[in-house]
Amino acid sequence: MTARLKDRTLKALSLLLSYPTRDLQRAMPEIGGALAAETRLTAVARRDLRPLVEALAASDIYELEEQYVMLFDRSRTLSLNLFEHVHGESRDRGGAMVSLVETYREGGFDPATSELPDHLPVLLEFLATRPEGEAREVLADAAHIFEVLRERLLRRDSAYTAVFAALTQLAGGTADAEIVQDLLAQPEADPNDLEALDAVWEESEVRFGPDPNAGCPQVRDMLARMDMPAKPAPDLAAE
Repeated sequence: MTARLKDRTLKALSLLLSYPTRDLQRAMPEIGGALAAETRLTAVARRDLRPLVEALAASDIYELEEQYVMLFDRSRTLSLNLFEHVHGESRDRGGAMVSLVETYREGGFDPATSELPDHLPVLLEFLATRPEGEAREVLADAAHIFEVLRERLLRRDSAYTAVFAALTQLAGGTADAEIVQDLLAQPEADPNDLEALDAVWEESEVRFGPDPNAGCPQVRDMLARMDMPAKPAPDLAAE
């Protein structure tokens, strides 16, 4: 199933946040070109994305994979699964996940991935098929999460920081400061402390319950804005 790509920038940012592969490395010149031409981003934002693009293109693939896992897979506070930051692994997340899956299906979007539907690269790929205004509203709903991730990655001196700065710009540059501070106040586990990490992740399983309106109002609002039918998206290189 394929779809017409509306927003090459959102697709490019989705790919930057995806698990590194050799195919992704080979696509970096095109990805970098799409981002360099994006006039919705400031010159500073476009410049700040270059080090990540260059690193993903030229660095050893095994080092890239290790860095990615250490950042996004071994710390819940840096998780790319957005609902994780809203209500963790509660049943509410399961209901919201069901709604998101249905939204994808109604839009004819069938992501070819084993990731959960709230995984940010998956959501960005979906939004790349949507009208610009609608995509911007959905990004604005998650702006506080982008700002928190940007701040935490900045503390780690990570080149991925630039992706979240760019997403904040595309969302309109606003984030709820109170929510951001509350999230930043959450303790972060040491990614090298495997025992502590196991304890953090040892919670109730995600239950995909029957109530599509489960979850906090913020999640419901985000899903409501994604309820217009759309066609699914191809790879960036296919355009």
